[in-house]
Amino acid sequence: MKINKIRITIIALATVLFTGCFDDLNVAPIDPNVVSSENVYTTADDYLKGLAKLYTSIGLSGLDGPDGNPDFQGFDEGFSTYTRSFWNVQEVSTDEAVSKGDAAAGLPDFHTQSWMATNQYLQILHSRILYLVAVCNEFIRLGGDSGFPEVDTYVAEARFIRALAYWHAMDLFGTSPFVTEEDLPGAFFPERASREDLFTYIESELIEIDALLGEPGFQYGRADKAAAWMVLSKIYLNAEVYIGVKKYDEAIAVLDKLVNSKYSLSTEQRHNFLADNNTSPEIIFPIIQDGLTTQTWGGVTYLMAGAMGGGTITAHETIGITSQWGILRVTSALVNLFEESDARATFWSDGQTLEIEDVELFSNGYMSTKYKNRKLDGNVSDSDLSTHPDTDFPMFRLGDAYLMYAEAVLRGGSGSQEKALNMVNEIRTRAGASAISAGDLNLDFILDERARELFWEGHRRTDLIRFGQFTNGSKVWPWKGGVAEGTATEEYRDIYPVPATQLTANPNLIQNEGY
Repeated sequence: MKINKIRITIIALATVLFTGCFDDLNVAPIDPNVVSSENVYTTADDYLKGLAKLYTSIGLSGLDGPDGNPDFQGFDEGFSTYTRSFWNVQEVSTDEAVSKGDAAAGLPDFHTQSWMATNQYLQILHSRILYLVAVCNEFIRLGGDSGFPEVDTYVAEARFIRALAYWHAMDLFGTSPFVTEEDLPGAFFPERASREDLFTYIESELIEIDALLGEPGFQYGRADKAAAWMVLSKIYLNAEVYIGVKKYDEAIAVLDKLVNSKYSLSTEQRHNFLADNNTSPEIIFPIIQDGLTTQTWGGVTYLMAGAMGGGTITAHETIGITSQWGILRVTSALVNLFEESDARATFWSDGQTLEIEDVELFSNGYMSTKYKNRKLDGNVSDSDLSTHPDTDFPMFRLGDAYLMYAEAVLRGGSGSQEKALNMVNEIRTRAGASAISAGDLNLDFILDERARELFWEGHRRTDLIRFGQFTNGSKVWPWKGGVAEGTATEEYRDIYPVPATQLTANPNLIQNEGY
């Protein structure tokens, strides 16, 4: 079993997170069995357990995986995990994935780009982001004066997770209700932060916590300096979209530190998507999934079982699990980007058609076998699991940073053209693809190469928006706009709507233009 796989059963912590503040009354419970902020954290180890809850809030749906003790009531614990919801809005809305079923909740609306403010997937993701911010705020508030030196690092990690959540809010919804540890629990309407406000805050937080985070690679599964550099370089690379200002020099300065850190490319790209990907030297920030101790119906379980179906293949023999849900497929637009020798083209075509005439027919569209519950040596994971894999979700990895560096250089950043070309070719040649010349390296190539290297890793929507090809008619793919051949969509859909439920709950919020 992998290290740092902590099964969360800290019911006491959840109680504290939603307890109001009674400082003015200076009330403490008499009964020692009653849990409050007065007694939940008494040792440094207590804080470490609390920190684990923050990390697992990204991957699990509640205190016990895969279901039965949810963070929220009213949502199915399958689709309501943070990672699964985030993946759907980032991937199913693009040329990399389509999904059948769940029309009532609005899942098909993503690949047709016809979502509305009442979409349940947007509602749960928005709620997940705000929940993650809330639990981080409470941990930061309680850990700020713990008296334990090691807790300073834990608090910095919590601030990283909060910055990650606010980045997702900024990227997906443009604006967000804004609260920090300075806002004590109680009945009030959080103020609305603009994209510019969020950008400034996220940037300042990531810079400030740099000295407090662990060195790159200090412990797998925990946020280190390199994880913060990844988010910082992401907001710099997308700064023209977010705030209308170019920050490619800043992106390159951060990426230079990252690519020169302890992390290195794995000798095989597929290592990053296997049951022992915790041993890959490339993964900077994973969402940990363990078949026994961190079970979930979201995450990589969704990406494996969801991509298998119809009895066409023996899923257990191919990817290492037996569950076949028959939901997710790739589009021909993605498949056609690969040359024959490219080992990254992990698609299953037997019994499947390349083109998708009917999204509801699982046999339409190739399956993806990118994620597997097998080890690098080919063996199934230690526990020979049937449903929940051991494979972690690689939210950030070095291959992405290489391509980001090359893109920032091509967009005018003061980096090395030679270094950019070498990085791109290192990524391509390890996959068996042909090396390119300097004349071939341009922005169009980078966008396609990002799809080849990073498909189904949760980056595509943000990439297409940065390249001006997510909406409008500059790029179409099957079923974009609701037609088989694809068509233009409205540019206001580059930002998702604020969910109608949030607008009703908080009068300080304003709906995004066009919705």
